[in-house]
Amino acid sequence: MNNNQRIHFIAIGGSIMHNLAIALKEKGHQVTGSDDEVYEPSKSRLDAHGLLPSKQGWDTASISEELDAVILGMHARADNPELLKAQEMGLKIYSFPEYIYEQSKNKQRIVIAGSHGKTSITSVIMHVLQFFDRKFDYAVGAQLNGFENMVKITDAPIIIIEGDEYLSSPIDRTPKFLKYHHHIGLISGISWDHINVFPTEEEYVKQFELFADQTPKSGSLAFYENDSMTMMLGNKERPEVVKIPYTTLPHTIENSKTYLTVEKENYLLKVFGRHNLQNLSGAKGVLGRIGISEEQFYEAIQSFEGASRRMEKVAGNDNTTVYRDYAHAPSKVQATTLAVKEQYPERELVACLELHTFSSLNKDFLSQYKDTMKYANKPVVYFNPETVAHKQLPAITKEDIKTNFATSQLEVFDNIDELKTFLKAQKWENKNLIMMSSGNFNDLDMNELSSEII
Repeated sequence: MNNNQRIHFIAIGGSIMHNLAIALKEKGHQVTGSDDEVYEPSKSRLDAHGLLPSKQGWDTASISEELDAVILGMHARADNPELLKAQEMGLKIYSFPEYIYEQSKNKQRIVIAGSHGKTSITSVIMHVLQFFDRKFDYAVGAQLNGFENMVKITDAPIIIIEGDEYLSSPIDRTPKFLKYHHHIGLISGISWDHINVFPTEEEYVKQFELFADQTPKSGSLAFYENDSMTMMLGNKERPEVVKIPYTTLPHTIENSKTYLTVEKENYLLKVFGRHNLQNLSGAKGVLGRIGISEEQFYEAIQSFEGASRRMEKVAGNDNTTVYRDYAHAPSKVQATTLAVKEQYPERELVACLELHTFSSLNKDFLSQYKDTMKYANKPVVYFNPETVAHKQLPAITKEDIKTNFATSQLEVFDNIDELKTFLKAQKWENKNLIMMSSGNFNDLDMNELSSEII
């Protein structure tokens, strides 16, 4: 698409949408947008680039024949007045993945998929390529050190895309990752999620099979071979597709530090946990297909600090460390709590999970969390009844959660002030805290909490 195109975003405030808007403005396009709610950090970032809508809500006056494209965010509804007008006028309407594909038709497309780990794997690949000054574009779901924006579109020969299985837009129920048409694909693991879109596990898994089957002849498919589902999909016979099975990288933990162990060499890492060691392994396999040697990978990976809110250290001293993590799906909750426990085996672990997503707050899905917090010495679950009501879900009780988690000593809170009081009252000598959520614990200030308990 040439410079000086006029592009309008419907629901510009989304986490990935606002980054695309910024990227397109920086590329020289005339960008406008609307939304009925814009939260931080999108609000400040859009404002800094002169893209924050002057008022909240939808305005059909924003839609005119002068527009070259309309990009529709998932936050909008199918009956959005701006969308209806754009359709009526016959304007070109893209979903986010359709637009990214349109911009990368002439690039080598690398798409990282999976129920968990895809942001981290994408971030590892980006970090290593940047370390060696390789030119590449990207679209990733979290902020990463060394990258100002989460989307980049230039004339680079390759693009690294975090491939979400969620719907493309309110008017297109195709999973996003099927829109990118990858040359190199990766599936990190499959664990049923998005129950509102995929009501059965079989339907959910089918989307990943479609993704794997999209791999073209002479293309490559990486998959975690210790996950029975990904191994089955990855090993399916596909003519002239290169299979890249991967497993957990060999490592040791000494004095709460994790080292990669390669022959006689030890490489100190800034990330830890088996899940991260799996993610590094998957990234290494993909990077090998685009010219990064094993030696180069080990050189670059030692400075990788992880993506924002992915096992992010908030604060710490000699006795206590506080982490926060984006974990919300059952498999990731279990992997995250196990990782902290293994990294600090001598310390007790307080693991606090916020149920925030549609799936996690659905009474029919809660049983998927059985035993997921068994590695915590003190497991804690928080949920906001107002969030349940806002998502128009049947009410859940503390007893529902205790029964389905089936974890002894589980504490459940539905009031954020009571949760804060509980955490501050703990004796934190030789004890760690992990706060897990795809939300923000009702705008809980993690830095303030950490300073009070450490």
